[in-house]
Amino acid sequence: MSKPHFLVQAGVSLLGGGPGIPPERWIQAFPDGRWADWSSLVKSLGADDGVWVPTARPDWEERVAALLQLHPGRRVVVVSGVPQDAEGLRALQAGARGYCHQLALPAVYREVEQAVRHGGLWVGPDLVQRLMVATRSALERSPRAPLPPADLSKLSDREAQVARLVAAGKSNKEVAEQLFISERTVKAHLGAVFDKLGVRDRVQLVLHLADRA
Repeated sequence: MSKPHFLVQAGVSLLGGGPGIPPERWIQAFPDGRWADWSSLVKSLGADDGVWVPTARPDWEERVAALLQLHPGRRVVVVSGVPQDAEGLRALQAGARGYCHQLALPAVYREVEQAVRHGGLWVGPDLVQRLMVATRSALERSPRAPLPPADLSKLSDREAQVARLVAAGKSNKEVAEQLFISERTVKAHLGAVFDKLGVRDRVQLVLHLADRA
């Protein structure tokens, strides 16, 4: 069974505190999780273990890149004390699959772990919007033959509406306002859309519906 690992500074302890130790809420989320410094971490990782890297480490980008060089495809999540879009983009460029606040609730930590374990991305909503806009722009500039219409027959009419609006770059709040439904209902429809279309996140939904909606 996979276990989450947290990369800490060499020589630190939970009693001593200091930068780079696992946040208390991370420990609450993963009571069976492990934490270790770099040399111990690379020796103890299981084949399917994920790694959480804090931006409190000045070398966090290099460590993310090094982990993925040693273990291509490894699930890496970057944890930030002060999340910013620019830093989040750097995390994704380094190869991380997730980027979240170190003060996230234990339930959110577990959601992040589940999302990246299933191949999805987890980043803040503003950064997701930027990624979606960039993806759509890149697809529009790319010369390619038109694709056949996406098969949305598996979706209900409302699910198809939600899918198209989200793929167009709308936030859950904007979709809810446009369709006169609650954000909770939008989230439920979006989960059904992901399952039925076999996509894992909003960016993949854009790719799935690009030039097809």
